[in-house]
Amino acid sequence: MTEAEIARGRVSHRAASPRPSRLVVSPRQLNRATLGRQMLLRRESLDAAAAVQRVCALQAQHPASPYLALWNRIGGFDPADLDAAYARREVVRATLMRVTLQTVRAEDYPEFHQAMVGMLRHSRLFDPRFTSSGLSIAEADALLPAVAEFTARPRTVGEIEELLSTLLGERKKGVWWALRTFAALHRAPADGPWSFDDPPSFVAAGPKPGGGDAPVDAVGWLLRSYLRAFGPASARDFAQFTMLRRPTIAEAVRAAVLAGEITELAGPDREPLIDVAGAVLPAEDSVAPPRLLPMWDSVLLAYFDRSRIIPAEYRPLVIRRNGDVLPVILVDGYVAGVWRPAEGRIEITTFRRLSEEEWKGVEEESDLLTRFLAGREPDVYRRYAHWWAKGMPSTEIRLLLPSIISAEQSCRTGMRSRAGVRNAHARPWTYRSHTLMRSRRSLPG
Repeated sequence: MTEAEIARGRVSHRAASPRPSRLVVSPRQLNRATLGRQMLLRRESLDAAAAVQRVCALQAQHPASPYLALWNRIGGFDPADLDAAYARREVVRATLMRVTLQTVRAEDYPEFHQAMVGMLRHSRLFDPRFTSSGLSIAEADALLPAVAEFTARPRTVGEIEELLSTLLGERKKGVWWALRTFAALHRAPADGPWSFDDPPSFVAAGPKPGGGDAPVDAVGWLLRSYLRAFGPASARDFAQFTMLRRPTIAEAVRAAVLAGEITELAGPDREPLIDVAGAVLPAEDSVAPPRLLPMWDSVLLAYFDRSRIIPAEYRPLVIRRNGDVLPVILVDGYVAGVWRPAEGRIEITTFRRLSEEEWKGVEEESDLLTRFLAGREPDVYRRYAHWWAKGMPSTEIRLLLPSIISAEQSCRTGMRSRAGVRNAHARPWTYRSHTLMRSRRSLPG
């Protein structure tokens, strides 16, 4: 080899020197990382407010869902703890990420709202439902101080709409619809079984808990909170979670990487991922116990690639076209079916065949959930029963009985055991047993 060739080789070698290779994370590691950070590998000992902050946000368009989410995550969870946290405004329920109601820690709300308000405004102020009112954006903004002052104490929708009619000289349809989405307002706790009534009342967010007016990078704050709860994740995942624009996210990621707050990894197929610096990933073989998650649980909606938790073939069964997200069972960390209350018990519909050992774990969780619901609302989510009435593809359906039940009751229900399978020939279950037999042809056993 000539000196020139050696020199060229050296130059080529120096030019090709890459940065240290990124840690490559497997699909199963991503699954276990999510479960660990969401306290779904084991229930932990935290108060309700701390747990809400730990998981970033709990989607809350149904008021029961945050309670059921925390029941899955906190050891010995007492729903009265969340009642009290709402009442003391340690946690708040407000429109934030994905233009949906979220339960978040009160001290996180100002930054979360600041990060999201541009997107929330855009989702309403350019919609025909608002523009048909004839108001300009400036005129809508001019109403905000009066609304904030008026809602210093909880106000009903009727009271707020009356205020707006007085200020505008007439009732203008669509104005309150827009303002309630992006104004700094919380849903006011009430006396419902899950702390909130329908129709709701609203109360102004007020100053940040603990004071502190120093400017912050709100999108960066939300990004770090998201990664602590859901990382490692991609920029596309964060965009799915928030609906923020990609350039906004890219700027926040660059700033956080430069500040050493987050680190870069590689996921399946070498997809670029980010995570909070110093975060530890659980082992791939970490045991994931069964869980019965509520409707709209955040782990089902926090990623662009939802196969981290939901096998692709089950996604349309869980996330319906109108936006409903059904309550699911997790087995070995992945969605394996759905659940619903039925006649004071829990009905489990599986999308794949479970082993008897897996059924035992699901049965134990079902028993605990039945007891939990009994004190609040045994038939929670009843308005969504139409999804089952239309026919639910399944491999097996079991109606799980509470552990304390008489033999006579068990015989009357046509159950073979406390976790018995419905008798396919019992008349009360004819429709569902037909669904069961049909679905066995459409789903893997």
